[in-house]
Amino acid sequence: MDLETKGVTQLELEAAIGFNGNVFSGLKVHTDGEHLIYPLGSTVILNRIKDGKQEFLQGHTNNVSCVAISKTGSYIASGQVNAMGFKAMIIIWDYAQRTIYAQLLLHKTKVEALSFSPNDKYLVSLGGQDDGSIVVWNIETKQAICGSPASSPSAGHCLAVECSNTNDNIFVCGGSETLRVWELDLPNRKIRPTACQIGKMKRNVKCIEIEANDQFMYCGTSSGDIMKIKLKTGFLSYCGPVKAKYSLGVNVLRILKSGDLLVGSGSGTFTLCSSTNFKTLKNVQLEKGVTSIALRGEGKEFFVGTEAAQMYRLSYADFKAELISTSHSSAVNEIAIPLGISELFATCSQDDIRLWRTDKPKELLRITVLNMTCNSLHIMADGHCIISAWNDGKIRVFAPESGQLMHIIHDADKMGVTAIAGTRDCKRIVSGGGKGQVRAWELHIRGHRLLETMKEHKATVTCIKIKSDDNECVTASCDGTCIIWDLVRFVSLNRVIANTLFRSVCYHPEEYQIITSGTDRKVAYWDVYEGSAIREVEGAQSGAINCMHISQDGTHFVTGGDDKLVKVWDYMDGTVTHVGAAHGGSITSIKVCSNNRIIVSTSTDGAILRWRFPHPSSS
Repeated sequence: MDLETKGVTQLELEAAIGFNGNVFSGLKVHTDGEHLIYPLGSTVILNRIKDGKQEFLQGHTNNVSCVAISKTGSYIASGQVNAMGFKAMIIIWDYAQRTIYAQLLLHKTKVEALSFSPNDKYLVSLGGQDDGSIVVWNIETKQAICGSPASSPSAGHCLAVECSNTNDNIFVCGGSETLRVWELDLPNRKIRPTACQIGKMKRNVKCIEIEANDQFMYCGTSSGDIMKIKLKTGFLSYCGPVKAKYSLGVNVLRILKSGDLLVGSGSGTFTLCSSTNFKTLKNVQLEKGVTSIALRGEGKEFFVGTEAAQMYRLSYADFKAELISTSHSSAVNEIAIPLGISELFATCSQDDIRLWRTDKPKELLRITVLNMTCNSLHIMADGHCIISAWNDGKIRVFAPESGQLMHIIHDADKMGVTAIAGTRDCKRIVSGGGKGQVRAWELHIRGHRLLETMKEHKATVTCIKIKSDDNECVTASCDGTCIIWDLVRFVSLNRVIANTLFRSVCYHPEEYQIITSGTDRKVAYWDVYEGSAIREVEGAQSGAINCMHISQDGTHFVTGGDDKLVKVWDYMDGTVTHVGAAHGGSITSIKVCSNNRIIVSTSTDGAILRWRFPHPSSS
């Protein structure tokens, strides 16, 4: 456990929206047929198929990079990435107990792939490009038996490893111009490779699938064809499809009981093809590249994951894709929660704004603006519109029920609009931009009117909060100042200055104090009327504090930042009461719902996490 979280009560994670679709074969169905298993950030999620109930396996310190399930279903193994030069952990989980069975540490920087031997004797792990080794672990003793460089010096790095289905001592690995069959020599603690004979063909193997009887193996390649290889001899039997190659490569393969192949390509084509001649039997086009295929039961139903963090359910009979889960696949920039309403919240990211239900991870609405990034958003107090700030310098106003574009303010800032807020009377908007300008706008039925441009900040405006009476606001900037503005006369009333790039600012509900956070890792309390510092506390051991939010009763506030930790603070004491560790990326936004029951946090990896707020209000 991290020094920062040791001895502090852990926050309870209630639900997670998201799925890391960039992890190849990261989506699995457990052998019990009841749970979908997949990575999100540093967490492995167990999602019950029938009702969506989630459980969380937490223990990794960074993003999970691969997941494997043992043939008996007794164990789940997951590997992670780590900072350059540091070792990357593998965790073996006891599935029945939902606890850590073993922690294995040998690979540097990244664990690329994992595979269990057929009788749960061994776990084979493959290191990433900076590591390049393959290691066999004894599951019973929790120790490494032996290791070896995964590929020969003349070949590239390996991407996939797959164990035999009938022999605990045989496994295969493949990658850039390399494909090898390995045999474990247990008495001598060695693994011995045999290179597969594929003639003069040069192929980059992305995935490997072995038949149940171990007669043939199939290798999907980056050039879009599939190699069929006799496993016992290691000789190429057939390479296909010859004419109709899969666009952008074959990312994932699965063999059905019938012997036919399910193929997922980088272009989003999901195909059922014959294993004898590779002829296409059925296919469906998905939105983005397929990265995972998970079979349920006898393979009559299967789940497909894509790089756009979407999950689909398909049946063998009709082969129609039913979208069952969506989430952001890039950094979530901000959360907006309607005033006084805790049932809904909105998030913004590259290309889109999404509206969610708080009680279940279901997307209600998606508003898409292609090739643009929404930096900030706000739901107006009357709930009639969503105002949003975009990197193309425009403010867009949308209807929250239909997602229809109601209004555009062009040229709101030449360097992009970076922060936005609306007044409680729903008549005005305050925006901030990349050049440091703060602008006040009046909204009316026929359009808008620029009320004033305030030019005192020297760098990007990162956060705007408006006082409850709509007469004042505070803006935070990367220039190391927070300015309190009069929204009647449009002049600055006060400013606070610190040696930091301010990222976030909040009014205390009684509005006599503000608290700030930024790159100096400090949480600072300031007097609104004098601009003087009241208190400063150490907010994080490393990285910036990017976001904060105060509960409605003002007794607690929450923070999140580059250390990936959600922290709950006692406002008066300035101490941390609870810590939540589940994000795999820097936390970008955090909010406490108005009913003081839920915290919602987002991060750069696209995850949206819902936590139980540990200090519910007495009212």
